Amino acid sequence: MSSLVKFIRETYQTNEFIPLHAPTFAGNEQAYVAETITSTFVSSVGKFVTDFEQKIETFTQSPKAIATSSGSSALHTALYMAGVQSGDLVITQALTFVATCNALYHMGAAPIFVDISTVSLGLSPQAVQAYLEEYGKLNEEGLCIHKETKQTIKAVMPMHTFGHPVELDELVLICQQWNLVLIEDAAESLGSRYKEKHTGTLGEFAALSFNGNKIITTGGGGMLLTNNQANGIRAKHITTTAKVPHSYEFYHDEAGFNYRMPNLNAALGCAQMENLPQFIEQKRALAMHYNSFFNGGELLFVQEPSYAKSNYWLNAVICPNLHSRDKLLKLTNDNGVMTRPVWQLMHRLPMFKDALHGPLTHSELMESCLINLPSSPAAIGLTHA
Repeated sequence: MSSLVKFIRETYQTNEFIPLHAPTFAGNEQAYVAETITSTFVSSVGKFVTDFEQKIETFTQSPKAIATSSGSSALHTALYMAGVQSGDLVITQALTFVATCNALYHMGAAPIFVDISTVSLGLSPQAVQAYLEEYGKLNEEGLCIHKETKQTIKAVMPMHTFGHPVELDELVLICQQWNLVLIEDAAESLGSRYKEKHTGTLGEFAALSFNGNKIITTGGGGMLLTNNQANGIRAKHITTTAKVPHSYEFYHDEAGFNYRMPNLNAALGCAQMENLPQFIEQKRALAMHYNSFFNGGELLFVQEPSYAKSNYWLNAVICPNLHSRDKLLKLTNDNGVMTRPVWQLMHRLPMFKDALHGPLTHSELMESCLINLPSSPAAIGLTHA
């Protein structure tokens, strides 16, 4: 295990502390941010917000992208747009970052936790279908109802774990069969492709995150993707306080959200987008570098699914057992190399302890054995397609 510390230090070519994922500023970030300051348009009005939305639309081929103040606010808006209401149920995964479930909590909705796939580490279509066949039924109005609780199951919300796309075609078919809305938590997967499509473009709605540890950052911020222009126009309206455009009057025609991304943050995002292809190339090269190191050893490197091209946002290895996981975590962190276990499963947290769930065998295995490794994109001068 000590050889891993040596390998990572040689990879990053430093004896200093190595974080899990640091942002890279190698282009026009300072110039664009300075331009917003000079213009005084640092808040919710300014050209960079529109430019950033358009850059994301072009890159992902999404019909409409709406910049938001965070990935969490994008998820909240997606649920709101999908018609999720207080008392509704949404199928999601227990192995996720808490923001996925916090968005449900603040809607007054509740999660149903279903197991993950060991291939994608994201929501398993087979587990979703099995749960719905056991507990779901369609009523006369076509709503999917939970047989035991009588609550409406409104949506399915997978998360593309560490940037690895879930099996989207299968989930799309399940949602069509059961009249559910597919919402992609694509917070970690900017730059990842499912077959020939970018993640976040197969569901009716999706959320991206640009937190400081993501593949590109706006400092703090997110983006809502929608599958049609009409949804995009309405989402833009409600995330900007539902204000009806007017040169000077303030009139709001419904209760909206103040989820606007400041121009200052969007400027940073525009500069980051200019280097996104390079970041993806570097991160994929780093992943292959790790894969070569772990090949044939006791630690299993997590590779992208065969149907996908991942951004490898966070690299990960699977340890043989909990003891070896904890031993490796202590060794690396004690030696200034940041590693971390995967998140505690959501149904173990106090606010979700009473949530419905199916068998979580694979989720529990990953919780006890998986470790994330340093994954900053500018680590080494390797390239890989």
